[in-house]
Amino acid sequence: MKVENLSLAFGIEDIFKDVNLYIPDDKKVGIVGVNGAGKTTFFNIVLKNIEPNFGKVIIERDKDISYLPQVISDDYLKSNVTVLEYLEEGRPIKSLEKDLQDAYTKLAQSPSSKEEKTLYKQIDKIEKNLTKYNQYSAESELLKIIDNMKIDIDLLDEKIKDLSGGEKSKVAFARVLYSNADIMLLDEPTNHLDENTRDYVINFLRNYKKSVFIISHDVDFLNKITDATLYIDKKTKNMKLYNGNYDRFLKLHEEEKKTKLREEEKEDEKIKELKSFIDKYSSASGKRKKIVEDREKKLNKILENQKEKLEKDKNVKININESKESSKEPLIVKNLYFKYNDDAKRYLIYNLSFSLKKGERFLIVGENGKGKTTLLKLIVGNLKPNKGEIKINDKTKIGYYAQEHETLDKDKTILENFSNIDISPKNLRSYLGRFLFFGDDVYKKAGVLSPGERARLALAKLAIEETNLLILDEPTNHLDPKTQKIIADAFKEYKGTILLVSHNIEFVDNLNIDRMLVMPDEKIMFYDKEIVKHYEKINSKENKSI
Repeated sequence: MKVENLSLAFGIEDIFKDVNLYIPDDKKVGIVGVNGAGKTTFFNIVLKNIEPNFGKVIIERDKDISYLPQVISDDYLKSNVTVLEYLEEGRPIKSLEKDLQDAYTKLAQSPSSKEEKTLYKQIDKIEKNLTKYNQYSAESELLKIIDNMKIDIDLLDEKIKDLSGGEKSKVAFARVLYSNADIMLLDEPTNHLDENTRDYVINFLRNYKKSVFIISHDVDFLNKITDATLYIDKKTKNMKLYNGNYDRFLKLHEEEKKTKLREEEKEDEKIKELKSFIDKYSSASGKRKKIVEDREKKLNKILENQKEKLEKDKNVKININESKESSKEPLIVKNLYFKYNDDAKRYLIYNLSFSLKKGERFLIVGENGKGKTTLLKLIVGNLKPNKGEIKINDKTKIGYYAQEHETLDKDKTILENFSNIDISPKNLRSYLGRFLFFGDDVYKKAGVLSPGERARLALAKLAIEETNLLILDEPTNHLDPKTQKIIADAFKEYKGTILLVSHNIEFVDNLNIDRMLVMPDEKIMFYDKEIVKHYEKINSKENKSI
């Protein structure tokens, strides 16, 4: 892959400026940078979903690309096919076999010598592709992936539309692994891994003989797979490729920062020295005046060529507004049943009952795809149950943090997402600064923000609304460890009730959880740290972040 003179801007904001880069074939590349640096945007340029303002990304014409997005939307999946059909389509073997049969049929019809020559070229190309996709061993390879990704055999005949979000993520990842693509693009893949599949995927990618690009906050995952690291610098709008895994990159990058700081200190000292001399002899005449003028020229030259200084990291500041009015039982769930399609063979949620007490911290844990997010969507009214009831007290004021940030209007700017809040523009700008949205940032549409930036925006909306019941779905996803600690402290101080889905043990253990619901067993028990640790391993969320 070659990047030539790449420049991209969204409105007045530059994302990339004159990037030139060469990445050798068959490398395992980790892509890192702060939230909003342009990591996912770079993937979209490679996929030709975004056209740069200038320059290009050059990939050999015959190379195919397989992509796992961070958010598995229905647009990405084919909802009306079965799981098995969707997986099999990861390699175009059936369509190639049909093309080959058609070519041989035409060849048997005594074409002209020119047509015959064209058909033989076509046949040769198809057969090479069939060899590339391992035509005769593909079925056994797919079954092995299905087995190692722990996809239930019963799911294979289910329609994609009838799967839970977790199941869709797992199936989408399995298809990408099966694709045997020349270039694999993976955006935060650890969101879709469980304990049983994690080691398998790490080993699979480590031994993959083609190119793999991984955007991830999971340092351990990157260190075990990658042999190169692409750093996207949000400040300079440029990219740099480092040899080695994330730890190696971090060491080299820190050395570069220390060198730059030393250079800045020397430069500041020189500027101070020149200014002191000029001020001292500003009224001099004769030879000394010429010396002063010479010093002024040197000072001006240094100031003209002075590069931007390294900035200290800024941290989120959060305080959650709380509604004083509440009830003894803000939420009651009774005999709840749900499945995504009336024709589906199984209920995702089966005869579930529980209630919350005022001020309680209630945790939901379980394996991916077992209905945790679905339950929260039922409670907030985004989905309707098949049977049973959800009672929300009249005094209950819900604040909802959705895992995929559905509470944001992606077609509106950051400012416009607060149009329903009674706050002056000046105070709103100041408030957003606490969530690291400064200057013209507030005019960006939510849809162009990175997942980490959207997470901060969703937290900002949650914190400003007056609530007494917080419903939180994996609120630490996409956030760095410092921000995770900051929001954990804020939730700990919150006096209202919290209903939470999370497997981040460091985050959860700080919240003084009272009870927990384990799904799909629908077992309610007092908080047990060891059980949370178990599911943290199973779901392998972003425990270490860049």
